[in-house]
This record gives sequence, structure tokens and C-alpha cells, in this order.
Amino acid sequence: MSFDAINDYRKTFPSKQKVIEQTPDPGVRAMLNHLDKAGIPTAFDRFDAQKPHCSFGLAGTCCRICNMGPCRITEKSPKGVCGADAHVIVARNILRWVAAGVAAHGARGREVLLTLKKAASGELALPLLGPEKVLATAKAFGIYQEDKTVAELAEQLADLLLEDMSRAVPATHRTIIAMAPPERVETWSKLDIIPISSYHEVFEALHRTGTGTDGDWENLMKQLLRCGLAFSWNSVVGPSIAADCLYGPPKRSQIETNFASLKKEYVNIALHGHSPVLPSALVQASRDQELVELAKAQGAAGIRLYGICCSGLSSLYRYGEVHPLSNSLGAELIMGTGALDTWVADLQDIYPAIMDVAACFHTKVITTSDSCRLPGAIHMAFDHQHSNMNQTLDQAKEIVRLAISNYPARQKENVYIPEVSLEAEVGFSVENITQAFGSLDELAALIKSGKIKGIVNLVGCNNPKVVYEQAILQVADILLANDIIVLTNGCASFPLLKLGYCSQKALAKAGPGLNEVLGARNLPPVWHMGECLDNARASGLFRALADKSGQPLKHMPVAFASPEWSNEKGVGAALSFRLMGLNSYHCIQAPVQGSDKVSDFFAKDTQDLLGSVMVVLPDPKGLGQKIVEDLEQRRNQLGWDSK
Repeated sequence: MSFDAINDYRKTFPSKQKVIEQTPDPGVRAMLNHLDKAGIPTAFDRFDAQKPHCSFGLAGTCCRICNMGPCRITEKSPKGVCGADAHVIVARNILRWVAAGVAAHGARGREVLLTLKKAASGELALPLLGPEKVLATAKAFGIYQEDKTVAELAEQLADLLLEDMSRAVPATHRTIIAMAPPERVETWSKLDIIPISSYHEVFEALHRTGTGTDGDWENLMKQLLRCGLAFSWNSVVGPSIAADCLYGPPKRSQIETNFASLKKEYVNIALHGHSPVLPSALVQASRDQELVELAKAQGAAGIRLYGICCSGLSSLYRYGEVHPLSNSLGAELIMGTGALDTWVADLQDIYPAIMDVAACFHTKVITTSDSCRLPGAIHMAFDHQHSNMNQTLDQAKEIVRLAISNYPARQKENVYIPEVSLEAEVGFSVENITQAFGSLDELAALIKSGKIKGIVNLVGCNNPKVVYEQAILQVADILLANDIIVLTNGCASFPLLKLGYCSQKALAKAGPGLNEVLGARNLPPVWHMGECLDNARASGLFRALADKSGQPLKHMPVAFASPEWSNEKGVGAALSFRLMGLNSYHCIQAPVQGSDKVSDFFAKDTQDLLGSVMVVLPDPKGLGQKIVEDLEQRRNQLGWDSK
């Protein structure tokens, strides 16, 4: 992409005013106007203030790795001080992004794995609510023995998952061998990209991209693929297994969502972040009758929990008592209602700016991870060694008490809640989808027949480079109208939850085949699978349907889409699905356009290597149509009917 093209691209970034005019959620519009009048800035104001964005940064051709620079690539200076050209600089930058994504999901995943190990060993007084998951996974890993208890198997499983995450001495990657499709394992082995462990591949990625080390862009891309597999199997699949062993599988349930689910008369606690460990304890603490009575003694009707980003979603589909309000980009809008008594922030996608908004209200922000501190917040966290995990429930009760004590400080004149809410269904999993259809053979047969044309995992974070939450809905509209089921999780799922897509009423948006199939089974057209870690559920469903269809996954009419992706984890998530042979679709450009070689690697070359490519179209409607066309092409290549 030329710098003229990059300049044209950045001109498409919407202003805050355009977001106010075009965002699909009337509650978001109302809150933006409300905070604007109150003089409280949000991410949308700060995004406007950053314009025009740096062309070199957008192209990925700015290098800050050493202190001889920073270097930027131009016609006048085609190489950095060290001699690295645009291809090497772009490759190093995107590899560091993927390595950061491995570390991000891996760090929170490690906390879940440690919790499983401690609970199984008896160090934590925490029951294993997913014994079936323990047994099924133990059998998949080949460690099941009848004379071992569920707890013993769970501890052994935790050790294996932790070993795959942290191994230094090369050995068999047990998770990949046990869980990945054999065809994919063979492909990855031939490419020599099976990781040693997450820790090692991140270690190696930072080493390779250091000053004067790897100067071959193709070799850097090979390491990127290794990191992609580490992201998928160590940072996502392993912790997802552990969470289901600990807290049990998802349960389908109807919940209330959006701003008006926020009730003034309750002690209100927001759960923001990504780790399920403390939020699960907070759900338990909020049920404590002594604490409920204490809240009522302060004049409240009770205690109510709300979800921001993924911590709330992971609790929601297991307990049904956490009302989803917003993704990370809209967190300041929720804080701006003035109706939250405490805001519990664990880790990741917690913008420092929430402290600025909290300062305008009575809300107390509590940070609960050593990895994530905010100046001015109350810090009540697991220590760096996680040695105080046995105090989790006590910590949760203390947080609830703090919220109760802060409730009387709420000022009625500062509370503003847009009257927008809807019912939504959540908690879909491979297991309960199988139950809904009687068997996965039936679902596979419906896909083959053409009544269902395919399935797309529509996920990702949000990005102010497009109109907030609009792209997700526009893509979903086109997919549903073309009889394609939509799976969703994480930040992208919030507009689908808030605006009715996870309800059976949304079948009005579906094509005739999808309407017939899902209507007969009382299913919505968008299946909410949970937090962003639950991409593992989507890939698990895709793999199961491929097995039932007798086809390699790379030939199936399924895909991954993250229209509004914005961070390092988003790169890793897309890469995870491309490594499985599935295309990824986006409205936001990756910062690789400064190198035609690296850009072509993502958009073309991986077709031969992996059977999949990255597709970027800024227009969401065009992106949706491209997905439909590509899935139709896959169906034609399989010889499947398209009624």
C-alpha cells in the first residue's frame, strides 16, 4: 500500500460525531451525548484528538526496537540504520504483536490452570463442577485410569497443560497431539511450526526480533506461525479446558442486557476484564444471605452484578446472574451512568481512562491482579506468586462489603441510565448444540443439504477506526440473510446481545432455510458462546462438523470474522483459525501494508501453506458478501447442494 493509499485509508476513520449519528445502539448514542454535555471525554474524543494518525505506524514501517532510531522507511531512506528493510521491519513488528497476544491470553490462562491444580490438590476449597470435562479430556490425553479420582486426573491434566505452556526442553506437545485434527498436525509438522511451548516461542520471538538477529522476513513469518499455534493451543484451548473442569460447562439461559438492565435500587458491581477466578467467587459472595441483608439494611433492594468485557461473560453463561452491559471500548459509557458502586477490574482491555470517569462519580475501582494496577484504584489482588488464592472467597466478600458501604454515597442527580434493554439467550456449547439437533450428524447433514449454508465465528474487539459496533451488525445481517449461522463471543458479541440478534425474534433477519431449521428447534440465529477464550468452542464445533462430514476442516464452509479487531490478541485469534485452514475476514487493516512481501504472505501465500488467507475489506457490507461468496465456493468445491 502506498502512502497515498494509507492517507486515503486514514481519512475513512469516523469522527465522534459520526459515531453518535450512526452507531446502531440508541443507548450508546444517548450516553455519548450525556457525557459530552457533562464535559467527560471518552475514547472517541481521544481518538479524534490523535488524528491524523501516523502513516508509518499504519504501514508498520516504523522501527523502535533499538536506540539508534527510531527508523522509518521512505524512498529517501529505504533501510534502517542497521540495514533492515521494510520487509524485515514490518515482519518484526507484527511478530512482536503476536508474541504479545500469546503472553496476554497465556497469562490469564495460567491463572486458571493454577486454580485447577490447586483445587484438584485440595489446596483450594473449590469444587470441580465439570467432572465430565475432566474425564473426557483425560481420555483424549490418554491419561485416564479407572482407579484414579476425578481430582487426581484433574491435577495431572493441569500439570500437562502447564507443561505445554512453559516447557523449555523440547518434547511432544501433548495438547496439540491430543486435540488437533491429524491432517492439521501433519501440515504443521511438515512446515516445522509446532511450538515447543508458549513461553519458549515468545522468548524466541523477542530474541529473533532483537537488534541484529533475524534479518530474513520469511524466517520471521515462520516464527509467527509457531506463535500462532502457541496462542491457539496453549493460551486458549488449555485454559478453556481448565475453566470447564473448574466451573462446569455453559448453560443455555435467557438474560436481560443493555443499559436498562442496570437497576438503580441495587448495590451494583461491575466485573471487568478476563479472568474467571475472582468473578466466580463474587457471584458466590453476592448470594451470601448475610451480605444481601447488609445491602438491604443500607436501603438497597439487593446485590446485582454486571459484565464488562469477558469476565462478566465467563460468569454469565455459567451462573446467569451477571448482566452484560458493554465491551471494553464502551466501558467508560457504563461508568458514566453513575450507577455503579464498585468496578472490579482484573486484567486486559481495562483502559486507564476509566479512572478519569470514575473520579466524576462515587464509583470505587478495585484492581485484582498484580499485572494490572491503576493509579488511584483500591488494590485487592492475588500476589505475584498467587500464594493467596486460598483467600479468594474472603477477598470477594470484602469487595461486596465495600460496594455495600459505598452505595449510600451514590447521588441520584448523577445517575443517568438510558431506557434500552432486551432479552438474549447465551451459553451455547458443542454439547448443548448437539442436544438441540439430536446429534451433530443432523447439523452436518443440514449444512450439506444447503438449508444451512455455513457457519461463521463473528468475534473480535472494537476499534474506533470504524463506526462503533456498526460493522459487526452489518456483517451479521448479510450472513443471516444468506442462511449462515453466526457464532459469537467476547467484545464483538455485545452489540449482537444488546440489539436482539441472540433472540429467536431475530429469525426475522434469517433466510428461509435458516428460519425453517432454527425456528423448528426454538433457536436464535446467533449463538453466543461466551468470552473471547471461547473461540475454542467455535473451533471445536467446526472440527466436530468436519469429522461428521468426512472432510478436512480446510474444505468446510466455515470461517472466522473479526471486523473491528484492535489489539495483539486479535491478531493471534485470527491467525489461530487460519492455521486451522479457515479464512479470516476483517474491516481493519493490519500494520503490514508497508511490505508487499509480508502483506502478500497474509493475503495470498498462506493459501498454499495452510489452505487459508486473510481478507480485508473496509466496507462491512462488502466484507459480509465476500464471506458468503467464499463459503459458496467451498460448497461448490465439495459438490454440496445450495438450495
